[in-house]
Amino acid sequence: MTESIRSVVADADMDGVVDATENLGVQADQYADQLATQLRKGFLAYCVLLICGESAKYTSDIIQQLRAAELVVVEGTIYPLLSRLQKDGLLAHEWQESEQGPPRKYYRLTDYGRGVVTRLEQHTKTLHATLKTLEKGARA
Repeated sequence: MTESIRSVVADADMDGVVDATENLGVQADQYADQLATQLRKGFLAYCVLLICGESAKYTSDIIQQLRAAELVVVEGTIYPLLSRLQKDGLLAHEWQESEQGPPRKYYRLTDYGRGVVTRLEQHTKTLHATLKTLEKGARA
């Protein structure tokens, strides 16, 4: 159990002893939230690549599409990710004039990035099938 989860464990029945069963619901929720955060971080790069594969995208447009798909992100998360994807050769940028101020940086998928997306699509389908199989078995 991680330290952040362990820190919320409390003596719910106030008997001076933190029993193993106290706060299990809170612990389970927090642990599940931490796992979901880790999954979302890994999934976010794939989502950004999919979005930039359609056409060149401005950062706020990328964020808007992610939010529309109910994947909540903030600029502080997306800028380092875009930088890393560009450094890794998956995205390229181009400057486009803006009617609302200075030129804007737009990101697009490179040929290499397109190849990575194709392989990730295959991996995602395999993972999805695996999860469906495991979920069926868990319900049986």
